[in-house]
Amino acid sequence: MRLSIVATLYQSERYIPEFCARVRVAARQVVQDDYEIILVNDGSPDRSLEVAAKIASEDGHVVVVDLSRNFGHHKAMMTGLDVAKGDRVFLIDSDLEEEPEWLLSFSQTMVQDDCDVVFGVQGKRKGQIVERLSGPIFYKLFRLMTGVSQPDNIVTARLMTRRYVDALLSHRERELNIGGLWVITGFKQTCQQITKLSSSPTTYSFSRKLSHLVNAVTSFSSLPLVFTFYTGLLTSLTAVIYILYLLVRYFSASSPPDGYTSIVASIWFFSGLIIFFIGVQGVYVSKIFSEVKQRPYTIIRQIYGQGLAEKDWR
Repeated sequence: MRLSIVATLYQSERYIPEFCARVRVAARQVVQDDYEIILVNDGSPDRSLEVAAKIASEDGHVVVVDLSRNFGHHKAMMTGLDVAKGDRVFLIDSDLEEEPEWLLSFSQTMVQDDCDVVFGVQGKRKGQIVERLSGPIFYKLFRLMTGVSQPDNIVTARLMTRRYVDALLSHRERELNIGGLWVITGFKQTCQQITKLSSSPTTYSFSRKLSHLVNAVTSFSSLPLVFTFYTGLLTSLTAVIYILYLLVRYFSASSPPDGYTSIVASIWFFSGLIIFFIGVQGVYVSKIFSEVKQRPYTIIRQIYGQGLAEKDWR
């Protein structure tokens, strides 16, 4: 198999027929008839599975992987890559905000640069003002706190060689952030500037974005734990200095200092700080708890299509 096209499905019912039609045309221009289209249904609540399964029954190039529930975009993508058999794998979202025709230019760039990955980066981030402002902040915080040089405004669409995909799949953590894994897997990677369309409203609320940032940082860095240590050390040193000041004032003025309000405020502040630091450690403990159980990060309920048998995905 020369080429695998992998896409995930979530509330994708109205996009699937056009997506499959356009990706077929693009694939045939690159590898003629030697390709497969893998659609991973990530517990979509609409009729995405029915629409995709019908297409798979009519087109031998299409394979539909139905997950037992919604596991999340990143885990669904990794499952699709695990199923893919192609020498090259084109990963893309199915909502048509990322154009299937990018496969042509990505293929040309891969040959010209002799690289293992060609990925898309938005020249200008789409969305409302909050979306455009929060994106750069996320990437800057992620790079600052992890040391992983993930580019700004990276998109899902990417063309990868077989050896890169195999290396990417060797990461088996359960609490994964695929954006960071794309970077730390290494190999020669080339970015290509693209323009992402706006065909559907985002499903990422502010709370989900914040959760995504916390998961991304704690998946790749222990810096928050180091930060809590040094903050605790600094707090202890300032407390010792203040105690020495109180002793000097007591013995010199023979009276205790005023300021019960400031004492209450200090207790309130540092109690909150302690709870916050315990919470940071709790996040890491929860990740350890999840990893040591070694549960599969997705469960496949059924596979629709020809020429692919289900196997052990753990």
